[in-house]
Amino acid sequence: MSDKSINSDRYRYYIMPKNTNALRRCTLVLILAGGEGSRLYGLTKWRAKPAVPFGGKYRIIDFALSNCVNSGLRRIGVLTQYKAHSLIRHLQRGWSFMRPEIGEFIELIPAQQRTADKHWYLGTADAIFQNLDILNRHAPEFIIVLGGDHIYQMDYTDMLLKHVAKEADITVGCIEVPLADAKGYGVMAVDNELNIIDFAEKPKSPEPIPGKPDTAMASMGIYIFSKKFLVQALLEDAEDVNSSHDFGKDIIPRLVQRPDTRVVAFPFQNENGEPAYWRDVGTVDSYWQANMELCDIDPELNLYDREWPVWTYQTQNPPAKFIFDDEGRRGEAIDSLVSAGCIISGARVKRSVIFFLSRVEEHSLVKDSVVLPKVTIGKNCRIQNTIIDKGCTIPDNSEIGYDLEKDSQKFFITDNGIRLVTPKMLGQDLYTGDLLSD
Repeated sequence: MSDKSINSDRYRYYIMPKNTNALRRCTLVLILAGGEGSRLYGLTKWRAKPAVPFGGKYRIIDFALSNCVNSGLRRIGVLTQYKAHSLIRHLQRGWSFMRPEIGEFIELIPAQQRTADKHWYLGTADAIFQNLDILNRHAPEFIIVLGGDHIYQMDYTDMLLKHVAKEADITVGCIEVPLADAKGYGVMAVDNELNIIDFAEKPKSPEPIPGKPDTAMASMGIYIFSKKFLVQALLEDAEDVNSSHDFGKDIIPRLVQRPDTRVVAFPFQNENGEPAYWRDVGTVDSYWQANMELCDIDPELNLYDREWPVWTYQTQNPPAKFIFDDEGRRGEAIDSLVSAGCIISGARVKRSVIFFLSRVEEHSLVKDSVVLPKVTIGKNCRIQNTIIDKGCTIPDNSEIGYDLEKDSQKFFITDNGIRLVTPKMLGQDLYTGDLLSD
């Protein structure tokens, strides 16, 4: 890249969008954001999984939405259900810059019991089935279905072009995962032309990739459908009383077996042909690990790429501040992300992610931890291998992450020893006060 191009990218104060062509204009994106996220325990007690904070200033759903916007896909519906208030508020504040007058929108689609049985969404497929009238109103030719709870950066137009070129009925985004981890995913078998010949949801014995006995091809929860085909598949699934009405459990495995249906895999790879960065942050351990990876010197997930920004809503906060320079009382952060509005007051932060408007008081040490927004950590504290939820106040002289038996009496601890601390666990009930006793 020439010096002129580098300077142009550096000083331009806006992002150059991708050209919008006819293929993108006839594509509708539906993001499934109604998941309960129960494996995240206290982090999803008062918020939906896609609304969980990540990376110092973002929400998990920001990554799927940013991928859409950066891919030039501007017709987006977000389907919500479980404890959606925080998510809806975030979308209204941070994602209202679309111009519906020219066919750009992010449309909120809450669960509304729109069927004759008046039930909530029963599965991922049922969520879209219940909104077929909305889908038809936008008259798309292609439909991209995404999960709103994964961390990755992906240009969806590459997958869309492959879907059209192969004349596929369904294209499934997939990623290579270790065989030992594949039991938690939808696993597919493919032929030499990447046609999917078998698909099993969370199999007990995952099938390895030919030539790679320790690796399996896992679904990313990204699907592209031709519209007419999707509508017919959803109508058939709705009539099946034995179906759980889920894409991974029911629809995809059933359609793979049909000789008249072409289901194609799209491997998500980087420019070197290797598996690209993609994380399912559905457990406390995986959530902690994905945040910790951002502290690497050269992390796989590049949040600093000006050509692929991650958009979000953020309050107007002052810069982060580090104060005092006395021996043993020096405000410093090493290999860490410290967001706006934070004050590190004579404390030491090492390999941690500190979200906005948090404060760490003097003589404290925070190491290998994720501190969500508006947390106050008192004086003389030692904290490691911990996730601290939004709004917590950690008392002076606290130690978390050092004594397993002591911590287990108050906090949630994973099998890998990661502590999860919430206001409720500290006796600081920020949400219900005295309204509820549980």
